[in-house]
Amino acid sequence: MPIKSYILHCEENSKKKLLKELHKLSECEIIPAQNHEIIIVVTDTESEESDTKIYNQLLEMKGLKHLSLVSGFDAK
Repeated sequence: MPIKSYILHCEENSKKKLLKELHKLSECEIIPAQNHEIIIVVTDTESEESDTKIYNQLLEMKGLKHLSLVSGFDAK
């Protein structure tokens, strides 16, 4: 069960649109910063395959400037 946290840096004026897209993803918690163009995403997936799928979906989102993995944990 991989649990990972990411910091997503948004392109200028794209935070709201990116948030809408992020809320469509399952197995994630979304935490937007109130004073910066960043969003924290915490994923809690059942398998490595599901984790990889979410990671790839994050990378392909429009409005994403940069994605940083902050922490990762696997209960194996």
